[in-house]
Amino acid sequence: MKNKHNTMNSASANKTYMKMQEQLLADDDCACFLVEAIAQNSQNIAWQTTVDKKKRSHRLIRRVSIDRFYSLVTGIDDAFYQMCMVLPNVVSDVVNNTDNFTLANDSVIDELREMVLEHDGTYTLALYMLGFDKYIGFYNDKK
Repeated sequence: MKNKHNTMNSASANKTYMKMQEQLLADDDCACFLVEAIAQNSQNIAWQTTVDKKKRSHRLIRRVSIDRFYSLVTGIDDAFYQMCMVLPNVVSDVVNNTDNFTLANDSVIDELREMVLEHDGTYTLALYMLGFDKYIGFYNDKK
């Protein structure tokens, strides 16, 4: 599994694809996934790329959006959505219980504490919708 949250340049994509091809040759009982945290669409498709000026694809080398990956791993269609809906409460609990442990100049916790105080969860949902509006659970038509 390769997890990329941003776009890859062609050299990086080629190197990653070739590593996945090598893995398939080494283990014929596996599949390889490029998991995209923020993909344009909810998808589980064969990854098509160009290697040495030739188009390549293999049914076991997949490009998968994170919602589809969570669904594959858990067996729950909207598992990623469910996790996202719980996450604000988890962050809030962690931020509110930082007195129980010692932090050394942790600016992330300070920033999270400010966000939790300023926003009531609707802000978090709006951020989710910005990146995940086509993912399972974030739209009405579950595919």
